[in-house]
Amino acid sequence: MHAPECKFELCSRDEIEKAYIDIISLILVDPSTQKEMASEIQSEWKNLHSAIMFILTREQRVEQGELGKIRLLTPAERADRISEPVSEPMRTIYEKGSYPGCHDNALFAMLAWHKMVGFSWEETQEKVTQWLVRSGSWERGGFGESAPKDVIDNKKHVYEGGYGWMEKAQAAKRVIERME
Repeated sequence: MHAPECKFELCSRDEIEKAYIDIISLILVDPSTQKEMASEIQSEWKNLHSAIMFILTREQRVEQGELGKIRLLTPAERADRISEPVSEPMRTIYEKGSYPGCHDNALFAMLAWHKMVGFSWEETQEKVTQWLVRSGSWERGGFGESAPKDVIDNKKHVYEGGYGWMEKAQAAKRVIERME
């Protein structure tokens, strides 16, 4: 249940679920600022609540709107926002594609990023396969597999492992920028 190095490994599943419910129920009833939410929940606002707010924001499930009020995004709004990476270093990888010498890092980053933002394996597989072709990465060569889908299928362990993506994305971006 807890990722490696989780700061909340001593929290039970019930405590984590309750903190999610505290936050989401408040947002659904009356969008509030984080400070207002902290004073409105029945229990004490804890670091766990702050961490959940960070996750909900990072995964683009909530947004801060007018006057700092936090609201839950609709599934359609979220799908639009997570369809492609918008922040560095993922944006460079997504827009420019991968080059021989950074394929493993770029693929690792793309697969892990798609999992982080909530795409299923099937969605990730389709999107990253399309990216390989669209970005020119596949055409540049350097893959041992005979088809783009095979490359992605061979990296399923990255998706299943839920590894972080930032370090791999930064390494891939450095190579991509040198190649241009």
